[in-house]
Amino acid sequence: MNVIVITGASDGIGAEMARQWAARGKNDVALVLAARSVDKLEAVAAACRAHGAQVLVQRCDVGVQADCIALVDAAVKAFARIDTLVNNAGMSAHANFDEVSDLSWYETLMRINHWGSVWCTHAALPHLKASRGRIVAVASLAGLVGVPGRTAYSGTKFAMTGFFESLRIELADSGVSVTIAYPGVVATEIRYRGFGPNGQPAGKSGLDERGAMSVEECARLIVDGAEARKRDIVMSAKGKLGRWLKLIAPAMVDRLALKALKQHGPT
Repeated sequence: MNVIVITGASDGIGAEMARQWAARGKNDVALVLAARSVDKLEAVAAACRAHGAQVLVQRCDVGVQADCIALVDAAVKAFARIDTLVNNAGMSAHANFDEVSDLSWYETLMRINHWGSVWCTHAALPHLKASRGRIVAVASLAGLVGVPGRTAYSGTKFAMTGFFESLRIELADSGVSVTIAYPGVVATEIRYRGFGPNGQPAGKSGLDERGAMSVEECARLIVDGAEARKRDIVMSAKGKLGRWLKLIAPAMVDRLALKALKQHGPT
C-alpha cells in the first residue's frame, strides 16, 4: 500500500494530484487529504474512492503546528505508514512593498507557505525514513526568481527552496528523496484568493495569465517527478531559461519578471 499525504488537497493542484494518484494506483493507494475545508475534501475523496483508492480526510490548517502534527498522527493511525508527503498547501499574495501598511499578513503567509511545510515534514520524517519514502515541496518559480509585486510570496517560496535543498543533502544517506516543484502560472484560483496590499483578499490576479498551464498538466508533472524521485521540477521552457539566465544575465531576468505583470501592475 502506497500511503500519500497531500496538504492543500481541497482544490487546485492538490486535488488534481490526489485524483491522478488514485487513478494510477487504484486499489494499491491510500490517500490522506488535508485542508481547512472538509466539505471540499470530501468531494475530492469521493472521486478518489471511485478509482478504488482508500482515503482519509483530515481537516488541517498548516499555519498551526498542532494541526500538522495531528495530520501525521492520523495518517499513521489509519494506515500504519507514510510513503510520500506532498507539501502543497499555500496562499498567494500581490502587493508592492511600499503599499503595505501592516506587515502582519507577511508573517501569516510565511506560517502557511513555509512553516506549514516545515512542521508537516518534521512530524512525518521518522515515518518517511522508515519507509525510505518521498518528500515533495510545491514551491514556485517565484522561489527561484524574484518577481515584482511578490515580495511576500517570493520570500516564503525562497524560504521553502532553501529549506528543502538543505534537507535533501541531510537526508542523502537515508533513502528519503526530496523533490522540489516550481510551477509557474497555473490556471487555478489561488491568486484571486491571495492577500492584497493590506491583507484583504486580492480579488483578482496581478499576473498575465495568458498561456497559463492547466491544473491537470501541472499535477501530472509533479506526480511523475515525485515517482521518479527527481530533484527539481521546473515546468516550462521560460522557467528553465530564467533559472539559467539568473546566473549569467540577472538584469535581463529582472526585465522579464516585469513583463510577467499585467500592464496595470499587481493588485
